[in-house]
Amino acid sequence: MDFRSDNTAGVSPPILEALARANGGNAAAYGEDELSLAVEARIAEIFECDAAVFLMATGTATNAVALAAMTPPWGAVFCHPQAHINLDECGAPEFYTGGAKLMVLPDRDGKIAVPDIEAAAAKLDHGVHNVRPAVISLTQAAETGRVYGPDELRQVADFAHGAGLKVHMDGARFANAVVGLGCTPAQASWKAGVDILCFGATKNGALAAEAIVCFDPALAETIAFRRKRGGHLFSKMRFLAAQFDAYLSDGLWLDNARHANAMAARLAAGLAAVPGARLAYPTEANEVFVALPPKIIAGIEGDGAQFYRWGGENALVLRLVCAFDTAPEAVDAFIDSARKHGGG
Repeated sequence: MDFRSDNTAGVSPPILEALARANGGNAAAYGEDELSLAVEARIAEIFECDAAVFLMATGTATNAVALAAMTPPWGAVFCHPQAHINLDECGAPEFYTGGAKLMVLPDRDGKIAVPDIEAAAAKLDHGVHNVRPAVISLTQAAETGRVYGPDELRQVADFAHGAGLKVHMDGARFANAVVGLGCTPAQASWKAGVDILCFGATKNGALAAEAIVCFDPALAETIAFRRKRGGHLFSKMRFLAAQFDAYLSDGLWLDNARHANAMAARLAAGLAAVPGARLAYPTEANEVFVALPPKIIAGIEGDGAQFYRWGGENALVLRLVCAFDTAPEAVDAFIDSARKHGGG
């Protein structure tokens, strides 16, 4: 019953097999091999456009390098309070951008909203004494498990572009969002106005594979240099490409996300029926946020369940994350434990 994170899961077997195949023989270095070039083209094809694609290994690096291409050092990046770039990346966005300022917006039921972005940008009106509005960063799926629909994305993008800002998307769980929305990758990204997507695979079954997918040719011009200068251009790039090659073949990336989302939906439905339980947010992807009485939390911990509390070590809201390999039996065992300790 390990629901701490989709990062605790192993590697999807087809991806491990692809890595073994890529290990045979020699190949050109630094992304000039045939597989890397083919994968970059494949990702652009999936997004139905001529996107520039840059393979990388960590979500922190993709977000930081992407933002560095989108804002000057005196820029402001607007984001959700729980955004990875704000809480989980140790100042990497500020470091890579040369000092751009992250500006946290109000939490609107797990998301950020245009009126708050507009109000925050309007306050930066003190000339050279203020940072300048530059980027709106969205996480898809959001840190609270919510998903931005194409219409919501378009509202944010229309405001952003009208005000001269760019739209960055942290897509660490992009596959889960696409499956949850039932739309195409293009509809959930550039067709809705996203300028750069950080397309994650690691949380959804890869070993270490992420990609910057840049839909704006002007922004793409410096990313290759920023990736190299930041120490994230892999010499043996074919091993990143091999992961994406398997990830995108035969719909594996969507199948993995579909399973994780289904397990989260099963978990949420079961917990909603437990006496004293309350879902803190709708379950729209692969994360469940549930408030439980202290005695239930203590009981399921005693039964061996692993999870993180949302809001601190004494918080009563649990964040439960399902992965591509989450077993239905583990979900049912967690629900049974909660019922047992809740007297249900």
